[in-house]
Amino acid sequence: MAKVVLENVSKVYPGGIKAVDNASLEISDQEFVVLVGPSGCGKSTTLRMVAGLEEISSGAIFIDGKRVNDVPPRDRDIAMVFQNYALYPHMTVYKNMAFGLMLRKYPKTEIDQRVREAAQILGITDEQLQRKPKALSGGQRQRVAVGRAIVRKPKAFLFDEPLSNLDAKMRVQMRAEISKLHLRLKSTMIYVTHDQVEAMTMGDRIVVMKDGLIQQVDDPIALYDNPRNMFVAGFIGSPPMNFFQGTIARQPGGLWFVEQSANGSGTKGFSLRVNDDMARSLTGYVGKTVVFGLRPEDINEKSHASFTKPDQTATATVEVVEPMGAEIYLYLNTGSHSFVARVNPHERAEVGQKLDMAFDMPKSHFFDSQTEQLVV
Repeated sequence: MAKVVLENVSKVYPGGIKAVDNASLEISDQEFVVLVGPSGCGKSTTLRMVAGLEEISSGAIFIDGKRVNDVPPRDRDIAMVFQNYALYPHMTVYKNMAFGLMLRKYPKTEIDQRVREAAQILGITDEQLQRKPKALSGGQRQRVAVGRAIVRKPKAFLFDEPLSNLDAKMRVQMRAEISKLHLRLKSTMIYVTHDQVEAMTMGDRIVVMKDGLIQQVDDPIALYDNPRNMFVAGFIGSPPMNFFQGTIARQPGGLWFVEQSANGSGTKGFSLRVNDDMARSLTGYVGKTVVFGLRPEDINEKSHASFTKPDQTATATVEVVEPMGAEIYLYLNTGSHSFVARVNPHERAEVGQKLDMAFDMPKSHFFDSQTEQLVV
């Protein structure tokens, strides 16, 4: 297996369109790294540059210590799994998996051994090995595509949104299968997805991208708990983090967040006392606009919350109730902002009802309203 390193890599298309902007990233041997972000953020382009399917405009890529900028894809010793499976329709599953090895003139006995070993790992039966791809389900076809990559025993595996064509249940199953495969093969894997749930559940580390720029690289829990900016905070997590616009004011008891209307009318809403340990970092923002962020699970109806404090509650009106089985999403409005609370399924709320909502302020985040970078 191999370490993969990107040093100041950029990709600029004709017309000056910058798809990837000065990306630097070090992926350790046997690490599972997920590139995640919205469509057009540059994640697939980054993966394709590692594979050699896109030329690099500037910077350098190293695989296993070797600079591969000018090395053709077939000589990089990597295997790529695509979104559309890319299987040969006229070949059996067995031949699809064996084809790459046949081109490289491997002995027939070794080809057979590798194909059957990969099939066993992926749960592909002998009967399925003799079928054509059209006779398989989407999940089975994706297993074949993964198997074709496994038989090559490459230095690194690259996955480009491999589960996006599958239904929800099959995506969950294949997520687990790929994660188990990583543990079994102890291989270096780079995985691209726009689905932050996939990223959170699969990656050792996650690379969040936006507009060609790497926003943050961290392990899933650290990324969730300590986002570097508003984009990361809002992109990672489902439902996403709630954001409230307001100002920091000095009032009795310390510093307070004073909600203001998001539409720019300047209307003041609720006030929440800032925790003392955070207040020190916000002293320079007294009288200035900030963005207050808090995740849905850190907001609850006052009578059910374990973190209730009188100076850290606000009244809101229920607009939508979404029962999710294990939990309920309450969509509420303060009059200035809409937000979501994730609450216990046994709590009862009705549309139009006014509730006193408790905010778990020690878990809050404050962002600079101009730069959108985290303050505290």
